[in-house]
Amino acid sequence: MPNASQLRKEIRAWIIFFIVSLLLSGITAFPVETELGWVYSWMPAQHSSLSKWLHTCYQAIKSTNEQYPYLAYGYDWLAFAHIVIAIAFIGPINDPVKNIWIIEFGCIACLAVIPLAFIAGPIRHIPVYWQLIDCSFGIIGLIPLLICRMKIKQLEKAIA
Repeated sequence: MPNASQLRKEIRAWIIFFIVSLLLSGITAFPVETELGWVYSWMPAQHSSLSKWLHTCYQAIKSTNEQYPYLAYGYDWLAFAHIVIAIAFIGPINDPVKNIWIIEFGCIACLAVIPLAFIAGPIRHIPVYWQLIDCSFGIIGLIPLLICRMKIKQLEKAIA
């Protein structure tokens, strides 16, 4: 079993990885029109269902931004929410045992992505494969958080 110092380093590394991932995920909501245009331009098969979906999304965002730019404000708040949630994870870096609840909150949030994708997806006419991509963000986010939780529990025992 690793000692407390080693566990703290590992916990810190996983949380920093999670924070950076969350920040990057959120910040990409700001330039969504530019990003969609860039991704679509690099699609190898312009007639695949994914390519058609990305083109549809790009045209919708572009048209909306031209006609109703204030709706993009929702993307700004989405990005802001990611940033604020990432800031909350500083607590477990400083005191992981005391702030394990933030890690557990993150786990719950990651799990909640799945029902949201499968409930809101059909209502918003999101293709199933894209709902699965959205679910993968929750699953991928859950992995470092579960590792952190496990290591925090080990740390709790090591310092007791």
